[in-house]
Amino acid sequence: MTALGIDRVFEKRLAGFVNARAPGVLRGGLKGLEKESLRVTPEGEIAQTRHPEAMGSALTNEVITTDYSEALIELVTPPFRESWELLQYLCDLHQFVYRHLGDELLWATSMPCVLKGDASIPIARYGRSNVAQMKEAYREGLGHRYGRVMQAISGVHFNYSFPEQFWPVFESVLESKLTGQAFSSEQYFSVLRNYRRYGWLVLYLFGNSPAFCSSFLGGRDHDLKELRPGTLYAPDATSLRMSDLGYRNKNQAGVSISVNSLEEYLRDLNRAVNIPHPEYERIGVKVDGQYRQLNANLLQIENEYYSFIRPKRVARSGERPSQALARAGVQYVEVRALDVSAFDPVGVNQNKLRFLEAFVLLCALKDSQPISSSEQVDLDANHAIVARRGRERGLQLKREGRPVGLRSWGLELIDSMRGICEMLDEGQPRRPYIAALEVQEAKLHDPSLTPSARSLAELESSGDSFFDFALRMSNAHKSYFLELYPPNEQRLQEFRAAADESLKQQAAIEAADTIGFDEYLARYFA
Repeated sequence: MTALGIDRVFEKRLAGFVNARAPGVLRGGLKGLEKESLRVTPEGEIAQTRHPEAMGSALTNEVITTDYSEALIELVTPPFRESWELLQYLCDLHQFVYRHLGDELLWATSMPCVLKGDASIPIARYGRSNVAQMKEAYREGLGHRYGRVMQAISGVHFNYSFPEQFWPVFESVLESKLTGQAFSSEQYFSVLRNYRRYGWLVLYLFGNSPAFCSSFLGGRDHDLKELRPGTLYAPDATSLRMSDLGYRNKNQAGVSISVNSLEEYLRDLNRAVNIPHPEYERIGVKVDGQYRQLNANLLQIENEYYSFIRPKRVARSGERPSQALARAGVQYVEVRALDVSAFDPVGVNQNKLRFLEAFVLLCALKDSQPISSSEQVDLDANHAIVARRGRERGLQLKREGRPVGLRSWGLELIDSMRGICEMLDEGQPRRPYIAALEVQEAKLHDPSLTPSARSLAELESSGDSFFDFALRMSNAHKSYFLELYPPNEQRLQEFRAAADESLKQQAAIEAADTIGFDEYLARYFA
C-alpha cells in the first residue's frame, strides 16, 4: 500500500482478470447460508418444548436442525450460484417451519429474548445413538465452559466458494508454480488473512446488535448504558454480539490459530484439541456417570474454536473437520460475523449477499502477507473496537501499525471493490452489484444508515424496550410468512419428505450402534 492508498498489487491482479477476456470469470461462485433463530413462546420466553417432529430429526435433517439449544433452530441452505435463488430457498424454508411452529415464534434478532439464567436454556437433544450422545456431551461442555446464556445468541453464516473458471485465470495472473487443489487452498488462506485484516468493515456495515435485554448479563458487571429499564446499549456499537460481551469473550483468549498456511492452521487446531486446560480439568469430564464435557482440553473439538471466518471442506462420515481439510484441502469459506437482521424476515437481504460475495473476492485479489503475532493483536483490537464503538465520529483503527480513520479506510476498500462489482455485473443492465456497493458506501458517509443506528433510532422513537421491539418484529415476520401467497407447494412437499426421511435415518443410526458410548468416544479421538 502506498501513501496515496493505491494498492499496486491489487490493481495489477484485477487488470489481469480484465485482460484475460474470460466473460463471467468471477460469476457463479457457490453461495449458501446457515441461519439460527431462537424458538420463543407468544410471550417472548425461550421455548421449553421439543424440536417439532414435523421438521424431522435434528440429527439427520440437512436443512432444518438445531444448534446449541433445543430451542435454537438452524436453517441450512444448499449452495446456489445466484443469490436470489438462495434467498427464495431460505424464504420457502421459513414458510415450512412456520407451518409447524404452532403459536411459537422465531426470535427476530441475534441477541436473545428475556432469559432466566442458564437453567432456562435447554440443551439440544438428538436421540439415543452414540453420535447423538457426543453432540449432547459437547454442548454440556460448552455450557460449563462459557455458560449457556452465551450459546443462546443467534447469527447468520455465509458460505462461499469461488467459481471453477476463476482458478485457472488466477493461476495465470499470479504466475503460480502451484496448481489445482494446492493452489486453491493457498488462496483460500489468503482470503482468511485478509478477512482478519478487513472484516471489521462487515461489522460496521451489517452489525445489528447495539442493544440487548439486560437479562442477558444476569447481573454481571458491565459498562453499558441503560436506554430504559430492561434495555442495555452502547451508543456507537455495531455488534455487541461480536464484542467481548458476546462471542469474543476472554475464555478463548488462549486459543491462537494461525491462518498463514493450511499446515499451520491444522497444527494449531490439533494442538488446541489435545492440550489439557487446568480450568477445564477442575470441571471434570465424567462425573457420577454423567459427561460434563467431552474432554478437559483447550478445545473439546475443532468446532469449539470461534472465529470470524473458517476454512471448510465437506467431511465424510465419521471424519473430523481437520481430517477433511488435511485429506483434500479447502473447499469453501464460512463467514460467521453476520448478525440476524430484524429488518429482513429471513434475516439477510440480497444487497448484503452481493456485497459479501464481492468482499470475499476483494480479500482474494489483495496481497495477503503472513500475519505476525503483533499484527494479529492489532487486527483483533480493530474488530473489538468496531463492534463496541464503530459509529463513533472520527474513530481510528490500526493499519500496519499506524492509526487510520475507519471512514477513510472503509471508503478505500469500497473503491477497490468497484472494479470487482463491475465484472460481477457483466451483462446485467441493472448493475445489481454496483447498486449493492453504493448502498454500503452511503453508510460510511452517513452512519445513521447502518442497521445498528436504525435499530437504536427505532427504540428511541417508539419508546419500546429491546424486548418489545424484538417481539414486535418477530410477530411481524410470522405474519409475513404465514400470509405469503402463493406458497411453493412443490418445495414444501420436498421439505416434508426430507423431514420424514431424516426420522428414518436417525432410527437406522440408533439401530446400527454396537458399542458403548465410552468406547465410541475413545475411537473418535484415537
